[in-house]
Amino acid sequence: MARKPRIEYEGAFYHVITRGNHRETIFRDNKDFMKYLEILSDYKRRHHFHIYSYALMSNHIHLLMETAKTPLSKTQRINQRYTMYFNRRYKTVGHLFQGRYKAILCERDTYLLTLIKYIHLNPVRAKMVKAVQDYKWSSHKYYADEEEKNGIVDTAPVLRIFSEDKVTSRKLYKDFMRDGTVIKRNDVYSTIDQRVLGSEEFLDSVLEKYDGEIENEKKGKEYTLREIARGIETV
Repeated sequence: MARKPRIEYEGAFYHVITRGNHRETIFRDNKDFMKYLEILSDYKRRHHFHIYSYALMSNHIHLLMETAKTPLSKTQRINQRYTMYFNRRYKTVGHLFQGRYKAILCERDTYLLTLIKYIHLNPVRAKMVKAVQDYKWSSHKYYADEEEKNGIVDTAPVLRIFSEDKVTSRKLYKDFMRDGTVIKRNDVYSTIDQRVLGSEEFLDSVLEKYDGEIENEKKGKEYTLREIARGIETV
């Protein structure tokens, strides 16, 4: 079956997932993690896209990003550059990543917080750590405690959802992360046409910008910002 083309336009909001070839390890030590983040930071400066969340796992990567004028396909040359570094360092050849990365176009206002929570909890679900704050290679710490000095993660727009006051917003973010709401895999992968996550209204807006066909299918549960805010208020 032929691959469906990417849905790309300025301001598109994606959950990007990249896996190691045959699910093999793509980060062997701290130097590898740091190198990937260095490359990611460099491409972000060049192409001015936004990153709202990331989790670098041993054999796969999650990025939550919003494009500017440069289409997603060009920004994902990040993986090619990291592969070159990896092959040089470990004297290997061939593909490091498993085929084409997966990019789900998402309805930003509805799924922003849901996806951030899902991505940051990946290491906990994988039983790599017991608590989200124990994992070093995700962007959780920049929302919870630390200032982001490398210019990779755009925390300010997200924290302002919780509060205009930075101290209060960080507290409410941490409450949100431990409020007990379970976000299941199906909630963030129940897509339309395997490419779009959002409402019927969002699909209509995408079709206005995208010159192609999208097969509509039934979706899973959506967690709106209003629902999440109500959950935070009850903590």
